[in-house]
Parts: sequence; structure tokens; C-alpha cells
Amino acid sequence: MYIATNPTTGSELHRFETLDDNSLKQCIETSAQAYAHWRKTDFSERAELLRKVAELMRSDKEHLAQLMTQEMGKPINEARGEVEKSASCAEHYAEHGAEYLASRTLPSDATHSYVQHLPLGPVLGILPWNAPFWLAFRFCAPAIMAGNTCLMKHDSHVPACGEAIAELFVKAGAPAGLMQNIRIENEQTKLVLEHDAVQGVSLTGSSAAGSQVASLAARQIKPAVLELGGSDPSLVLADADLDSAAQTLALSRIINAGQSCIAAKRIIVEAPVYDAFIERFHKHLAGLKMGDPAEETTQVGPIARADLRDALHRQVSTTIEQGARCLLGGEMPEGPGYFYPVTLLVDVTPEMQVSCEETFGPIAVVIKADSAEHALAIANDTPYGLASSIWSADVAKAEKMARDIEAGQVTINGLVKTDPRLPSGGIKRSGYGRELGPHGILEFVNVQQVWVGPKKD
Repeated sequence: MYIATNPTTGSELHRFETLDDNSLKQCIETSAQAYAHWRKTDFSERAELLRKVAELMRSDKEHLAQLMTQEMGKPINEARGEVEKSASCAEHYAEHGAEYLASRTLPSDATHSYVQHLPLGPVLGILPWNAPFWLAFRFCAPAIMAGNTCLMKHDSHVPACGEAIAELFVKAGAPAGLMQNIRIENEQTKLVLEHDAVQGVSLTGSSAAGSQVASLAARQIKPAVLELGGSDPSLVLADADLDSAAQTLALSRIINAGQSCIAAKRIIVEAPVYDAFIERFHKHLAGLKMGDPAEETTQVGPIARADLRDALHRQVSTTIEQGARCLLGGEMPEGPGYFYPVTLLVDVTPEMQVSCEETFGPIAVVIKADSAEHALAIANDTPYGLASSIWSADVAKAEKMARDIEAGQVTINGLVKTDPRLPSGGIKRSGYGRELGPHGILEFVNVQQVWVGPKKD
């Protein structure tokens, strides 16, 4: 059973029955049947479908945004932006997919030799609750444009979002089975990956979930793309524009109430500007409005679930006990819903709880570094390697430092974000493989070499 709870009130919204094993097998077979047809379509037909889906998303933007606000507490303005971004992802692959997948001639001893990029078959997508539409489309848009079909296991806490995503493809006239929302329990994932028709899996989630799914996929010798957790560092160097850095990092920390894999989680500041940065940063964080995410003026909504809020408060309380100073927030609020205040912890050291673990909430952590080199060492002192940022007036120096940061994404003097045009993903315990951009669409294709004779002398 999938049960959605409104995190603003703590009350149940709705519930959906899950599929039994026989129904699940039928969904997989339907996906395989759809693939037999879809793989033979040309790029123009695939692009037309994705453009239609994007059009439908925009025309129903308010309803789709409200689903996110109700089921996982995303502030309504952010939810509208997520619908727009998801539509742009579909449009991006509609426009550029053929170019990304074009055959490439490679010289050899053949009369003609080339590589072509062919679809694989049904692909499973396992998605979390924190960006229900965006994470679905960064999985399905490139996969469908490449000629694959999609089986989407969305998070059990956003069942109406999952239904709405699949319904968009039905309304757009997609072949039956092209994009299915399969409501299954976690243990049924094994059945899906063991099915001969399913050819790969993409998962966005925790490192623990990624490890389990990667193991299942490896046993079946099937490709996997994993986008997992992060303890994302932001380095503020002594020559940085502190006003810009403080404003942008405050935004990065509280988008989606801080429930983002790529949010700035460890802000590492060089000693000469440490106090000045904290003063500016505190001002921006203190001015944020927390409240009902359905209200237009709300900037910080609730945490998605009670257990997540409890874990977040444990991290904060433990870190304060370990010696960090709490300049803002840090106390569990009373009243309905799963709200947690914007919290600023300073004088954090690398061994403290919030520095060692991923924090998924509006918790800003500031660490002092003796030098740029020390900041870099602190940044890399983590098992994660997802996203990062560097703030410095010396862009050439920052670009050189980027080569030494152990992360899949580095932003210099700007907001860390995902973009349909650019590849996204991590290293170390943050996963492997890439989504988005030209790299993402190549994850679930057969890179087939073709050698045409006769052999050249």
C-alpha cells in the first residue's frame, strides 16, 4: 500500500494499492511489447511525443505543482518551477536527442567503420520523493528518446505524482506500455531486475539503496546508473565576493527545505573572511519565511516525513553537544506538520555529526579553513562526491582547484544546479554513471560497432 501524508498537517491524503507479482509481470511484458514497436520509430516521432508531453505539463502546471506541494511539502512557487524544468528536459531531448545519438565514423582498416547507438529495451527507474517530476523526466526523457521503454517505480510517499506523470504520456498518445508507473514494494524490485526483458536500472536515492540495487543489477549483468547522496562542499575563499556567496549559498541550502542531494551542505570558509561571511549568511537565513507551502510567500516548507525530521534534529543536537555554535534555529517546533526551522551551525569541525553525514533539511553548516589548500582537503574528506562549488575572484585559480575536487560537478561563483544540457552525477559513494546532457542519453544504449568490408590494403 502506498500512503501519502500531507507533511504540512501530518494527516493522510490518500492511499493506492500496490501491484501483486502477476500484475507486475504483466506490466513488464506490456513494456517489452511496446519496445518492439518503439525501437523502430524514428527520432522525429519520439521527439513529437516528448514535445506533446511538455505541452501538456505546462497547460496543467498548477495542478501538477499542487500535487507536489500536498504530497511532499514543496513550496508552490518551487513546485511550479519544477514542472517547467521537467518540461524543458523533455523538450531538450526532443531537440537534441538525434544529434546526441548520431552515428560516428571511426577510421579503421574497413572500407567504412562506424558506431551507432541503439536502444536496449525496457529500463527500470527507481525514484525518490524530493523532486517527483524532475527526477522522473531526467530518467525517462533520454531513455524514451533513445528508443527504450520505461518502468517507473516512484516513491511510495508521492503516489499521485507518479500517477500524474504516467497519465501525461497516455494523454499525449504514447503507445500503451511506453511509460508505466508501477506501484510496487521494495522487495519486488528483485523480480523486475531478474526479468529477462528488463535491460537496465536508474536509481536516485540513498547510498544504502544504491548498493542494494547495484548488487541486484550486477548479478543479472545489467547496466545501472546511480545518483546517490552527497555531503556537498562549498569553498568560500578569502578573495570571494562575500555578498554574492552568502546570498546564493543561503538559497542553495534551503531550496526544497534543504531536501536536495546537491544542496550546499558544508560551507568551508577561509579564516580571513570567516566572521564577515557568517554575518552576511546569518542575515539571509534569518530573513527566510517558513510556513504553509501552499502560500505564495512561503520560502521554506516542511520536511517530507516525521522520521526524516527526527533524524535531522538528532544530527543537529549531537553536533551542538560536540561543540558547534548554533546561531539560528536548532529547536524542534511545536504544532502540526513536520516543520524544522532554518538552522545555522558554525565552528563545525570535520569530525562532527553534520560534517560526517548527509544532512537533508534546512541546516547550514559552516567550517573554518586555514587556507585554500586546507579548504580543499576538508572538502575531499568525505566518502561522497556529488556536487561542489568554489567562490573566488580568481577564476583561473578556482578552475585549477576544480581538478582536485573529488566530485562529479563543480560550480564556480554560482548556484549548484542540474541542467538538461549538462551531465550530472557523482563519484565515490555518490554513485556512478551520468544523467542529462549528451552523456546521460548514452547510458542505456547499445554502442554498436559496425565494420564494413572489404578490408583496405
